[in-house]
Amino acid sequence: MGLEHGMPRGVVDILICTQGIAQRWARSKHGFHSNLSLLVLGAGAVNLGAQTPRRPQGPPGGGPPGGGMRAGPAAGYGTRDPAAIERGKKEYVAACAFCHGTSATGGQGGPDLIRSVLVLHDRGGDQIGPVILNGRPDKGMPKLTMTPAQISDISTFLHERMLEKSNRRTYKIQDVVTGDAKAGQAYFNGAGKCYTCHSPTGDLGGVAKKYDPVTLQSRFLYPRTRTFPGMPNPGPPSKPALVTVTEPSGKALSGALAHLDDFSVSLRDSAGEYHSWRRDLIPGLKVDVKDPLAVHVELLDQYTDRDMHNMLAYLETLK
Repeated sequence: MGLEHGMPRGVVDILICTQGIAQRWARSKHGFHSNLSLLVLGAGAVNLGAQTPRRPQGPPGGGPPGGGMRAGPAAGYGTRDPAAIERGKKEYVAACAFCHGTSATGGQGGPDLIRSVLVLHDRGGDQIGPVILNGRPDKGMPKLTMTPAQISDISTFLHERMLEKSNRRTYKIQDVVTGDAKAGQAYFNGAGKCYTCHSPTGDLGGVAKKYDPVTLQSRFLYPRTRTFPGMPNPGPPSKPALVTVTEPSGKALSGALAHLDDFSVSLRDSAGEYHSWRRDLIPGLKVDVKDPLAVHVELLDQYTDRDMHNMLAYLETLK
C-alpha cells in the first residue's frame, strides 16, 4: 500500500488484514471500493498517531525536559534535587537578593518572586532566563551574566520556596504567647465568665502541659474538633451538642445532634440509630438544642485581639 514504512509492526498487520477484507467486500459490493479505501487509510492514520509518542523537548533556558521541579508548581511539584536547590540559593543570594530579598518575597524595589506568575510557569529557566539575561531597564533591573545551568538552579530554588510557602503542614508558626497573663486571669474571672464552666485547678489543671501554645490557642477559640479521614493528630473529640426534637403529636426524641439547618434536623439516639426530619414539611416541629460549646462561639464576637493574647498567656501558666 506504500504506507507501511515507519509504522509500528502491529499497525501494519492490522492495515494489511483490514485492506484484504475491504477489497474482497468491495469486489462483491460494486461502488464501495473508494470509500472503503479511504476508511482504511483513515483508520491507519489514527492508529499511527495514537501509537507514535511525541519526543519531549527541553526548555529554551537549558533545563532538562520534564521531571521534578523543572516542571514548576503549575504542573506539580514532583521530586526536587537538594543539590540544585542549594546551588540555586547561592546564585540567587549573590545576584538577586539585594532587590528581591533573601527569601524572594520582595525587597529594595524588586517584586515578590514567590507570587510571580512568570516564576510559577517557569520550566527550568525558560521564562525567567530571558528576563535575567536581558534585564528590565525600564524597571531598573540590570542584565546579568549567567549560564543556562545557573538559571535552571535558580528556578529550582524559587520553586522550592513556593512549595514551602504553599505547604501549610510544613509552615512553622512563630511564638504566639505575647499577652499579659495577669490581664488574662482577670478576663477569665471577670468579663469572659470562663469560671462559670471551668476551673484552673479542675478541668484546666495542667492544660499547658497537654498542648503546645498554638494548639492551646486553637482549642479555647475553636473547641469543637472537626476531623476527616487521614487527618494527622485530630485530638480528642469535642462534646457533641444535644438536641430534642418534638413532633406535633407530642412524641419527642433526644440524642446527639448530627445536622441542623433551616430545612432539616437529624440526630443519633443513645442506641446509635439515625433519625431525620424535614422541618419545612412538618409544621409545628420543635427543635431544642443544648450546645455546651455555644458560649465559646458567642465569645468570638466579643474577644478583642488583646483579650485573646492575654487569655493564652494566662492558660500557659496552668502547668
